[in-house]
Amino acid sequence: MRVVAQRVVSAGVEVNGEVVGAIGHGLLVFAGFEDSDGEEDIAWMSGKLSRLRLFDDEAGVMNRGIVEAGGDVLAVSQFTLFASVRKGNRPSWNRAAASAISRPLFDRFVRRLETDLERPVPTGIFGADMRVRLVNDGPVTLFIDSADRG
Repeated sequence: MRVVAQRVVSAGVEVNGEVVGAIGHGLLVFAGFEDSDGEEDIAWMSGKLSRLRLFDDEAGVMNRGIVEAGGDVLAVSQFTLFASVRKGNRPSWNRAAASAISRPLFDRFVRRLETDLERPVPTGIFGADMRVRLVNDGPVTLFIDSADRG
């Protein structure tokens, strides 16, 4: 499982010109899955995102997690996080899980985030052609792979 998490002032996702999910201050999380991902990856990633200290304390130091900072999370599925560009100029999506696998994983990831954060997590629409807008804060952008837990 891979995510790109961006600290944002605001973020939203539109489908067919209609806003389907939006947040103010918080994290925009793009999430992608491969066939071997499972509950352990979901639990680890949700816990990591819930505890990451990416928000400023009174001294201006990134020392607060999202819950302490009062932020929200907007989650968007993105299979392209598993693109391979090793050969040629056309990305290969072979490592990305098919929608029959990744859709239930994404749904479980969102439910786990909601449990860990104790608040709803708005999303885009899985598999839709989405327009994502954001105002990055910092900018702070992290790439996290559950295979690199160490």
